[in-house]
Amino acid sequence: MTQLKAFKFRIYPTEDQRAELAIQFGHARFVYNAALDLRKDVYFASKETFGYESCTNALASVKKNNADLDWLNQADSQVLQQSLKDLDKAFDRYFDMCREGTLPKPGKKPRKDGMPKGYPKFHSKHDDQSIRYPQRFKIKHASIYLPKVGWVKLVKHCAVKGTPRSATVSKAKSGKYFVSILCAIKTKYKPTPVEGEIGIDLGLIDFVSLSNEDKIPAPKFYRHVERTLKIRQRRLSRKLETKKANDLWINRDKGDKSIKKAAQRISATHEKIKNQRLDFHHQLSRKLVNQYGLIAFESLNVKGMMQNGHLAKSIGDAGWTQFVNFVTYKQTWAGGEIKHADRFFPSSKLCSDCGHKNTSLKQHQRGWVCSNCAAIHDRDTNAAINILKQTTAGAAESNAVGHMSSSSRHSAPEQVQPHEQLSLFALEANVL
Repeated sequence: MTQLKAFKFRIYPTEDQRAELAIQFGHARFVYNAALDLRKDVYFASKETFGYESCTNALASVKKNNADLDWLNQADSQVLQQSLKDLDKAFDRYFDMCREGTLPKPGKKPRKDGMPKGYPKFHSKHDDQSIRYPQRFKIKHASIYLPKVGWVKLVKHCAVKGTPRSATVSKAKSGKYFVSILCAIKTKYKPTPVEGEIGIDLGLIDFVSLSNEDKIPAPKFYRHVERTLKIRQRRLSRKLETKKANDLWINRDKGDKSIKKAAQRISATHEKIKNQRLDFHHQLSRKLVNQYGLIAFESLNVKGMMQNGHLAKSIGDAGWTQFVNFVTYKQTWAGGEIKHADRFFPSSKLCSDCGHKNTSLKQHQRGWVCSNCAAIHDRDTNAAINILKQTTAGAAESNAVGHMSSSSRHSAPEQVQPHEQLSLFALEANVL
């Protein structure tokens, strides 16, 4: 069994090495944008696809025969080829979405280039920069060798395991440099998953509510620094407006030091929020995978939920999709199982004891009492229990044995006996 695992480290290039990396970033971006423009023109002119091999041949011909573009030889040839591969993958994803009918909706603001959402975009030098070396890089002690750049200082906080496949060098907007080394790790034996099952309900007040009645509050990293971020964005906006008012807007790309410094502070704030969220998701996902062999989630339409203007900021701050992805790949590596309940399964409205559906439950109600068996439920814990039941044996089959959670068992009125709950559930099941 072979697993692909990436090891990400921070690197500290010198001034000369930063200049060399800037050449690699810029030339790779130029090749990507030129190939995208070429593929678009060829398709609209002849309705034919100008694929990766054609782009590679065109790049080699241009570098050899066009004297105006001989500066492309300053960059590593494989870096430029990898940018063409990235473009080819972007087109593959776009065509897959076209076939599956999963293209994003146009929205109120169409793209400036007139292309539909999901179509590959041009890369900008104002975004994060990255290049990839498929081979010829070397790791030795606390440094890494990058072609055309040399040996770069590396902070190696863990051992690199497996066979290196590629090295991706990236530069964040905050000015920090990183390298991600993708390795293939071979395992001789299939891992044995731990025992135990758990259902998870994702939320905004409590980030996760487990079927064993445990809850983990939402950290809300963005909300904690929202005021600081707002102040820094306001300062940058004022500096830009002042520059524009003084007719100094012609040389926008270079800018003055104060504008660059203000923009870097905003980028550093966003980077800190991102790192805090990553650390929280990694630690929590690892804890769950180590404790449970089967983890059940509810399928959420996060993109659709983000259309709600009142909840979009909190949903984005929670990062549900990233957390579920972390749990999924870690559980797969551990040999465990991940299951998802149907998106339209009414997990919050079903009584986890008798199966009665509370159709009058409102969004703001955090707890409710079952009108059928008089059990008192916490909304999120009850949903987690139903998610686990629905993904394992099915809600009706699980409830038919008269299972009750500890909180509901102690909260149920004395006059409602277990055998009466079973009979009431049988009647309700016939109705449903």
